[in-house]
Amino acid sequence: MHKILLLIVIFLQISISTYSQKPQKLSSNQIYEKIQKLNFLGTALYVAAHPDDENTRLIAYLANNVKARTGYLSLTRGDGGQNLIGPEIRELLGVIRTQELLAARSIDGGEQLFTRANDFGYSKHPDETLKIWNKEAVLSDVVWAIRTFKPDVIINRFNHRTPGTTHGHHTSSAILSVEAFDKVGDENQFPEQLKYTDTWQPKRLFFNTSSWFYRNQEDFEKATKGKLTSFDVGAYYPLKGLSNNELASMASSQHLCQGFGRVTTRGSQNEYVEFLKGDKPKDQNDIFSGINTTWNRLENGGEIGDILYEVEEKFDFVNPSKHLPMLLKAYQKIQKLEDNHWRKIKKEQILEIIEGCAGLYLEASAVSSSATPGATIEVNLEVLNRSNSNIELVSIISTIDNKKVTKNIDLEGNRKVNFNETITIKTNQFSDPYWLKNEASLGMYTVNNQLLIGKPETPRPLQIKFNLLIDSVPVTIIKNVVRRYSERDKGEIYEPFEILPKVTTKLKDKVIIFSDNAPQKVLVEVRAGENNVTGKVRLKVPNNWEVTPKEINFTIQQKSDKQTVVFLVSPPKNQSEGKLEVIATSNGKNFTKELVEINYNHIPKQSVLLNSEAKIVRLNIDKVGSNIGYIAGAGDAIPDNLRQIGCRVDEINPIEINAENLQKYDAIVLGIRAYNVVKELKFKQKHLLAYVKNGGNMIVQYNTNRGVDVAPPFPLQLSRDRVTDEFAEVRILDKNHQLLNFPNKITEEDFKGWVQERGLYFPSSWDANFTPILSMNDKGEAPKNGSLLIAKYGKGNYIYTGLSFFRELPAGVSGAYKLFANMLSVGK
Repeated sequence: MHKILLLIVIFLQISISTYSQKPQKLSSNQIYEKIQKLNFLGTALYVAAHPDDENTRLIAYLANNVKARTGYLSLTRGDGGQNLIGPEIRELLGVIRTQELLAARSIDGGEQLFTRANDFGYSKHPDETLKIWNKEAVLSDVVWAIRTFKPDVIINRFNHRTPGTTHGHHTSSAILSVEAFDKVGDENQFPEQLKYTDTWQPKRLFFNTSSWFYRNQEDFEKATKGKLTSFDVGAYYPLKGLSNNELASMASSQHLCQGFGRVTTRGSQNEYVEFLKGDKPKDQNDIFSGINTTWNRLENGGEIGDILYEVEEKFDFVNPSKHLPMLLKAYQKIQKLEDNHWRKIKKEQILEIIEGCAGLYLEASAVSSSATPGATIEVNLEVLNRSNSNIELVSIISTIDNKKVTKNIDLEGNRKVNFNETITIKTNQFSDPYWLKNEASLGMYTVNNQLLIGKPETPRPLQIKFNLLIDSVPVTIIKNVVRRYSERDKGEIYEPFEILPKVTTKLKDKVIIFSDNAPQKVLVEVRAGENNVTGKVRLKVPNNWEVTPKEINFTIQQKSDKQTVVFLVSPPKNQSEGKLEVIATSNGKNFTKELVEINYNHIPKQSVLLNSEAKIVRLNIDKVGSNIGYIAGAGDAIPDNLRQIGCRVDEINPIEINAENLQKYDAIVLGIRAYNVVKELKFKQKHLLAYVKNGGNMIVQYNTNRGVDVAPPFPLQLSRDRVTDEFAEVRILDKNHQLLNFPNKITEEDFKGWVQERGLYFPSSWDANFTPILSMNDKGEAPKNGSLLIAKYGKGNYIYTGLSFFRELPAGVSGAYKLFANMLSVGK
């Protein structure tokens, strides 16, 4: 039916994006809340520097109480931090934190944006930050975010007027936001952006202040008197059964890799914003005061509002499908709006509401979670109308090959329709994170496509357009293809569908240390992205290194199966370092990527493609203490790094620590933040100290200073002292100390080539029994001597260090290996 109508209608093509792979199944309460948001035409943008900087209380309040479209612009993806849940650091940590931000937004109701800024680690001043970031490039990204998101109000998390008082990234985010506020409306600023968007001028700019930014409450009140807008963000939402601060706590708890799991809170709580620029609001309790946030702000919007305000006022929670005729009428009018920005936003919102009111279930599930370019895949499609409305599935179209399949199926009430379609993957592009596809600098990711800049993730590679007629109105709803399956011990599982290479390779180690002239076996794992893959694999090494054989054949019959091949790599006689690259060839095409899969329960599975390569280091290194017990902390790769230099490393379960089972080790090493995250240690410290007293060697790596007792044998006070400049001068305090002379001679040269930082959370004071070994400081600061402390305790040695070995050893820094080997060998 309706064939003639279809000939003159261009179906709407609109994507309903969801951050979780599981489909939304809206309750009547959720539909009603979405109608409330549909009827509010105001936008707020919150600006800060990192994942976890955002004030989820304020974002949740604006999104759920005010009903504003609310975004969080995080200038970085948090790549430079630490990881409390696994071994991923740098770019892989950034992928995790990106997904944790999206998970947080799915709870607090916000949207997520980014710039290309690379979180290079802690910075003490915005001057340094903006130099490393490339200020002009990041500023252009902030302007782009504002021009495309088009906020009425902007709220900065940090104070642009106090450089040097907090993380340089924090202050920089506010400085750039203030500068962008004055430039977004100027067509002469970043004019290349205007091919894709328009200039925009937000109405006002605020700073989300509090007494936290001042020495005390009195100073806060004095500095901000008469300047603040305040509101109680402890609102209770009966439709959710939750208060706003509960939502905020749940959102913050998604930042698990940063240890942000927290209890929920309830009750009245004030937030304050200080007016900075623009049109000052007349109502001190409403940041949107004086801004038209009704449908009347749009030309011809009033008649849409007349329809939708009535739907909101008379909403039927028992039978929401009764509102479909009015919703469809409003939908048709929204399509005719001249304002492109609001037309797109409101189309997305009302389509989601129509889908929910109609009880529509639309799903496209592939038989596998990945495919290769040019392959064909089977996709199962499920369509279900759970209302009494007249709905027809007219056709489907796959976005990747533009294959259209006509259906003309009347969807009877609650009768499921399933069918399979074969789709060809007509693309040469992989679906891994777009910001990692090109080589990055220390401060910036390289993204050449303007339309990708700022997006939280790579757009899904394969979608299905469901072309429908709902009560004779043509509607197109687009769904991402996923993989849905079940496991007996986990239940139903949804995974993203990815496009991946035909062949990927993986080296067992990212840094390969040669401590003498002996050749080493190098294992390469070859993985097939489809069935029946054959080819050859070879290693590319620096000129003064040798590898045999020159190449090795591989044959893999089943997709996702792996074959390991073994090469023998011989180092030069003298100290040297370089890059080892893996190149696989199949059907005349080279494949040089490693597939890294990140799979945690709280975020969707992530597939990341990195260069398949390793750093190879010929290092003249000696060691004496080789039998090591390692107590893991917040996640690092040091055990594997120590094995690289010939150590035997046992990873000890803290529960099993006792006086007897420690004695067999030459040294006990505690991983980063062990005392912060391993609760059992406070009960086992007596055994660890007894081990030292009886002649053992104990190395404690850095812990944060917040509410932790590392219980050393002699008093020391942890602080937030750090040296962030990896090039900072390192001064040796006692060149004759055994720690710097046995079994390796350590000089200032060994501190060249360090990455990201020297170290962090150094002790600021210590008992006279401790001997400081090194002195260092950032520019303009007093010397810090607490980076490496050693004390004789009984017959053994206790070492506390804030040096960032957890970054330096995985990066193959020669001097860091030599110094760590000395720490393991001290007293031997």
